Amino acid sequence: MSDATLDDRGRLTLPKEIRERYGDNYHVVDVHDGIKLIPVAEDPLEALRDEFDDVDKSSDELRAEAREASLDEAGR
Repeated sequence: MSDATLDDRGRLTLPKEIRERYGDNYHVVDVHDGIKLIPVAEDPLEALRDEFDDVDKSSDELRAEAREASLDEAGR
């Protein structure tokens, strides 16, 4: 963890190690106890393709499984 301070124009500079690891684009999310920076890939669509490259099921199959799991969790 490291500290960062806003400059007189309200800008925040992230440490070099963070920028090198996560990139330069972030969503800023207001959470109940602070803020959260979520890295945004340069090409979000390509990042999703990479993330799900090894998934063998169709979106319909995944949706059906999620629906079943939700119903089970809700105490169907």
